[in-house]
Amino acid sequence: QVQLVESGGGLVQAGGSLRLSCAASGGTVSSYVMGWFRQAPGKERAFVAAISRIGGTYYTDSVEGRFTISRDNAKNTVYLQMNSLNAEDTAVYYCAAEYTIAVKTTPYEYAYWGQGTQVTVSS
Repeated sequence: QVQLVESGGGLVQAGGSLRLSCAASGGTVSSYVMGWFRQAPGKERAFVAAISRIGGTYYTDSVEGRFTISRDNAKNTVYLQMNSLNAEDTAVYYCAAEYTIAVKTTPYEYAYWGQGTQVTVSS
């Protein structure tokens, strides 16, 4: 059973950047579909990005071109590079993993979750 620990959140000004990390243990990230989700206050948890087992990447429209998901197999870690941040990106960001081949974009399809990391963008 894989365990996930996120880090890298914080407070940043609009237009700035952050890189989130998701360190995995108990399983190798390249064997899972790895996803990033976010949940803003009063809203449901929403898909942000995912990377497939063969390295294909997928993004929700609102972050396409600004966010990049990547994977370092040697470090068993998945990253979310976030650029050009705006206030609408403020949320708790969660890393998730699912032992599957097809990429999933809804939270209900992921079995393993990290504890989340807060990202706050000030305008």
